[in-house]
Amino acid sequence: MADYASTVNNAVFGSGNKVTHNVVGTIGVCQGNGGDLQTGLPLQSVHDGTKWVHEPLRLHVFIEAPRERIAAILAKHEGVRQLVDNGWLLLFAIEGEGQSYYRCLPGAHWEPVA
Repeated sequence: MADYASTVNNAVFGSGNKVTHNVVGTIGVCQGNGGDLQTGLPLQSVHDGTKWVHEPLRLHVFIEAPRERIAAILAKHEGVRQLVDNGWLLLFAIEGEGQSYYRCLPGAHWEPVA
C-alpha cells in the first residue's frame, strides 16, 4: 500500500527526499532533525527525475467461494467492506471450480468477468 500511496501523492503519503532522512527505529523517517514521522517511500523510489517508475496498482483479491458467502462476510466486517466499496482493493469471486469469475462492486453487487 505504501508504494501506491507514495506514487499517487508523494507529498502527503511519501517521505520526501531521502537525502535528508533520519531513520526513526524501524517504523519510518523524519526530514532533517525534526518534523512529522513519515512512513511512505521517498520520491527517489517512485520517480527517476523525469517520469514515474512505479505504476500504482490496487490490490486484487481472488477468493474461491460462493458470492453469497463473501457478501455475508463483507456485511459483518465494515472495515473490509469500506475497502471494497471505496475502491481501495478489488475483490473477485471464483466459482464453479474456476469456470466463473465475478468482480465485487460497491454494495456487494457482482459483475461477471470475461
